[in-house]
Amino acid sequence: MPSTDPRPPAGPRAPHADAGLLSPGRAGSAAEEATGDAAYLRAMLDAEAALTRAQAAVGLAPAAAAEAVTAAAAEHGRYDARDLALRARSGGNPVIPLVADLTAAVAERDPDAAPYVHRGATSQDIADTAAMLVASRTLAAVLADLDETAGALAGLAARHRDTPMPGRTLTQHAVPTTFGLKAAGWRSLVLDARDRLAAVRAALPAQLGGAAGTLAAFGAFAESAGVRASDGLAARLTAAYAAETGLAEPVLPWHTLRTPVADLAGALALTAGALGKIAADVLVLSRTDVGEVAEGRGGGSSAMPHKANPVRATLIAAAARQVPALASVLYASLAAEDERPAGAWHAEWQPLRECLRLTGGAARDAAGLAAGLRVDPRRMAENLAATGGLVTTERLAAVLAAEIGRSEARQALDRASRRAVEEGIGLERALAEEPAVAAAPAAGRLRDLADPAAYTGFAAALVDRALARAPERSGGRNENRNENRNENRDEEGTP
Repeated sequence: MPSTDPRPPAGPRAPHADAGLLSPGRAGSAAEEATGDAAYLRAMLDAEAALTRAQAAVGLAPAAAAEAVTAAAAEHGRYDARDLALRARSGGNPVIPLVADLTAAVAERDPDAAPYVHRGATSQDIADTAAMLVASRTLAAVLADLDETAGALAGLAARHRDTPMPGRTLTQHAVPTTFGLKAAGWRSLVLDARDRLAAVRAALPAQLGGAAGTLAAFGAFAESAGVRASDGLAARLTAAYAAETGLAEPVLPWHTLRTPVADLAGALALTAGALGKIAADVLVLSRTDVGEVAEGRGGGSSAMPHKANPVRATLIAAAARQVPALASVLYASLAAEDERPAGAWHAEWQPLRECLRLTGGAARDAAGLAAGLRVDPRRMAENLAATGGLVTTERLAAVLAAEIGRSEARQALDRASRRAVEEGIGLERALAEEPAVAAAPAAGRLRDLADPAAYTGFAAALVDRALARAPERSGGRNENRNENRNENRDEEGTP
């Protein structure tokens, strides 16, 4: 049975390996390990082994061949990713040299099994299936990190349900809000992203179509083996292949029908953007002159020892700016010509890997950021008071309009607001000195009406409503199938 462990073999890195020197956001993350060259190579070997097992399941290959190919594919150490990459230049993809090496490895075990390696398939069948396997394995870790992030944000929202802070629009103080509502909004985005990623992961399909998407070679091999190539053979073979890989069963070969990749790209871009929103807010709120939140453990500076930089938020923000651009390449590859394209499919490989890596790294950092975020209600109160009550003019306008008329109320507030700023006397005093306001019933409660902490609207109720949304726990049939197969392999002691 093929391995589903995304980790590359232990040992020193080759000089040419991408160690993540310029990608600290994904360095050391589960997504990095699940998307490395060793992980892709392992996924291609898993796809090849699954193909032979599927053919054995429908009578197109002997069981002994399936066993030999599976065993040879499990010998990950004998396949050199760098060597395959260099040899891939002659044919344009790494599957071609890999098939040659896998065939040789199978021949050493069982010469009669060697002809069944890659039989009937095309390179894109294996590469696409491997890409879906890598994506599925990577998303398992991403979804776990999103669950952790959502849980931590739920705690922040509940604890700070009634903690007032300035609401900001177009960079300026607007009306008061609560930090609980802000955290609840962050959580809502995270849950949206998680739901979409889980749905996409459940639908990631195997790829099997042969040279031009007709599966004709499998019919030819069936006839030569004396197996009746009925109309149902293709469906049975595709279903068996999907079952062996743990991926979803496609209705059609999707060599140039790239919905699975486009859906994955969209979900990854949404996730990176959702986490980027959290990062953007944290970056603003943790400025020295704002100081309302701080990362639990900030990063240092090479020149300024006093600094504790919001590093996690910075790395998340960097990912959020890159993933949409990379996703655009994957969307552009939808316009793929003919039954198998030149260039469109090839253009997907690296952008898809980077989307997975960047989003996975961002999810890892978001979980740490949310769990360790420090909130300063005192600083929020100080900032809320900075305008001397001006952030309550919306409330005052509504109250005074009912008592002295809308036009008169607006004029009084305009004059009082200017005086409060120019003279530094505060809105309450400036309003009290407006004749029309002084004569209004509201004059006796101007202090309460101008108290920012008392004007957070329905923020608390909105927090309660947001927290009533429970995360979806079902990852779909693809996730369950993969989990069951992993358990079976563990019990069987297979690699």
